[in-house]
Amino acid sequence: MGLTNHSVGINALDSALTITRRTPEDKVIALAGNPNVGKSTIFNALTGMNQHTGNWPGKTVSNAQGFCQSEKNSYVLVDIPGTYSLMAHSAEEEIARNFICFGEPDAVVVVCDATCLERNLNLVLQTMEISSRVIVCVNLMDEAGRKKIHLNLPLLSRRLGVPVVGTSARKKSTLEPLLHALDQVTAPTFTAFPAKVRYPDCIEHAIRMIEPLIEEKTGGRLNSRWLSLRLLHQDCSLLRELSGHLGEDFLRDPELLRGITLARKQLKREISSPEQWNDAVAGAIVSTAEKLCRDVVSYENSSYRKLDFAIDRLFTSRLTGFPLMLLLLAVIFWITIYGANYPSALLSDGLFFIQDRLTGLFHWLHAPSWLHGLLVLGLYRVLAWVVSVMLPPMAIFFPLFTLLEDAGYLPRIAYNLDKPFQCCRACGKQALTMCMGFLSAYPPYGFDLFFSLYWIPPTCSIRTA
Repeated sequence: MGLTNHSVGINALDSALTITRRTPEDKVIALAGNPNVGKSTIFNALTGMNQHTGNWPGKTVSNAQGFCQSEKNSYVLVDIPGTYSLMAHSAEEEIARNFICFGEPDAVVVVCDATCLERNLNLVLQTMEISSRVIVCVNLMDEAGRKKIHLNLPLLSRRLGVPVVGTSARKKSTLEPLLHALDQVTAPTFTAFPAKVRYPDCIEHAIRMIEPLIEEKTGGRLNSRWLSLRLLHQDCSLLRELSGHLGEDFLRDPELLRGITLARKQLKREISSPEQWNDAVAGAIVSTAEKLCRDVVSYENSSYRKLDFAIDRLFTSRLTGFPLMLLLLAVIFWITIYGANYPSALLSDGLFFIQDRLTGLFHWLHAPSWLHGLLVLGLYRVLAWVVSVMLPPMAIFFPLFTLLEDAGYLPRIAYNLDKPFQCCRACGKQALTMCMGFLSAYPPYGFDLFFSLYWIPPTCSIRTA
């Protein structure tokens, strides 16, 4: 949860590219998507694998794989990490990007949420910049119908230039069109012309300056337009992967190096900082997604979208986001800490009643004192303390946290805390781990609780007797 490149290392990224085929004819399909769009549910429905269908941050750091069969082909499905972007700011994003770019999948299925398509199209547009063999799977169509959201999927397919299918992952019959689309996209004769994101003129000009050189250097193995964009941004992690993939230093070619240097020099006249670059690129992608959704998505209840945006602003604004976050977490901590007292006492009484009976049994058997001390006072008593103290808080805390996750609030917590956490070279998702860690540092007295929350490292486990 909240992994960084330094914490998992390059070997973790490399291991994500290992694919197990049953036969050489198996086609590899990458299953991508934002968190909480039903990606793992689709994976389970197609492969029959019993995998966790929740979406806790970072749960698919090593890619899950499974097999499925259509009328024409057999497929290896690779469930790559759920991510909002392929800009490679985190280990999850880097793993997803590396697999799509260097894992050479036969097709990429990008799973989207029909109830918030615009937000999901950002990942779709970035994926289409890397690969032309893309299928957009718009999931949760039944949920969109209940909310009276109407999507024109044929029009979306024409605008994107790739196949688009609608599914409801819990109804397996709705997945048949997805398998047909896989057969179509993985056919040798398939050609697609994915829509391109139009960037500001200065970026487009810089791309045109180096794109022919990159096309010649890579031999068409990678999308030259996307690669030009990332090299202009000086994506160091991508350069490292390119060197390993191509077997040589990508920037050792003097002509290519001169072209990139000249393009960057001209680009700096308009965009002088990494922040301006990120804003320009992200703004172009978001603007394209907005234009697409304006034409293909309609709301029978016109106030639905306004309400959705109002809730987002309420939970993520600087004025109300932090107070609401602290209030919700405080309520969860209070319910967990004080709600666990009664079941903990019951468990403790019951388990230590059994300890007294075990002690009586050992005395009746005239067992040696060292054996009684080892098994009853040592092993059993420790287990009894751990179960009675830890089980009730965990049984309360994790269901409450799951409710926040299902409501979509956990990503907003990560968003709120991302900027403060960047000051100590962490990311917002690590806040979720720290929230869980606070409970393990909880002592029974108020002053000690205050001291723990502000001074004790949240990853430790300290409890006063």
